Amino acid sequence: MKDYQGTLKDLDKANVLEPNNAFILQSCGNVKKMLKDYQGALKDFDKANVFEPNNAFTLQSCGNVKRMLEDCQGALEDLDKAMFLNQTMHSFLNGVEMSRGF
Repeated sequence: MKDYQGTLKDLDKANVLEPNNAFILQSCGNVKKMLKDYQGALKDFDKANVFEPNNAFTLQSCGNVKRMLEDCQGALEDLDKAMFLNQTMHSFLNGVEMSRGF
């Protein structure tokens, strides 16, 4: 059973306790996206981006919601940045593995 409304209520309570927690805001955005509240999801993802501006997951989610809202330019910008960040992290992790001899 998917109790999105109940989940959202719990996340709202957590958000009151920790209003600057990007993970809680991302989670709220994901639940709102599942409820097809795309404007609400976008607001939560935008708030999460304030606290973690280089979080590729949040940027990807934001880009996907913008695409659903037919904001193609905004979607491309967010998805491009998310892809760049993922490639950068992937390259960094490969470098770490190579330096360790993996």
